[in-house]
Amino acid sequence: MNINGYEIKPFADLKGANLRFANLMDANLMDANLVGANLRGADLEDANLEDANLEDANLEGAILRYTNLMGANLKGADLKDADLRYANLQGAILEGADLRYANLQGADLRGANLRGADLEDANLEDANLEGAILRYTNLMGANLKGANLKGADLTEANVKGTILEKKEESQDDKDLKIQQLEEELKKYKDTLKALLDG
Repeated sequence: MNINGYEIKPFADLKGANLRFANLMDANLMDANLVGANLRGADLEDANLEDANLEDANLEGAILRYTNLMGANLKGADLKDADLRYANLQGAILEGADLRYANLQGADLRGANLRGADLEDANLEDANLEGAILRYTNLMGANLKGANLKGADLTEANVKGTILEKKEESQDDKDLKIQQLEEELKKYKDTLKALLDG
């Protein structure tokens, strides 16, 4: 496969390549060198980037659904607004990566290194973060509903405003709401009756 003059194949040397908005669906870039590459808005759905080097790459807004990034180096990468739903990031290095507003729903991040990464307002619902390193990570406002954090290292992580579980409404709260609605209905009926009688 050849895109913008670059040969897309395993072990390819694509350091600094401009692959902005490229269609790389199902591409095999295993062990490829993509250091500093511009992949902004690229479609990498179902691509194989296992053990690829994406250090300092621009992946802002990229589509990485179901992508294999197992063991990939994404240190310092820009993944703002990226779609990483159900991506395999097992053992990936995401140290210092910008993942603000990224969608990582259902992603496999077991054993991943996210030290110092910025995950502000990221969606990590149902993500598997078992054994992940989240030291000094910014998780402010991140959605962690249903996420597996077993054995994860959250030392000095910023968890302010983090959504951990959907709050279930208690039966007492439901009964109170019903009672309030019944009282409002009674007031309305009384007012209507007074207007009709008057």
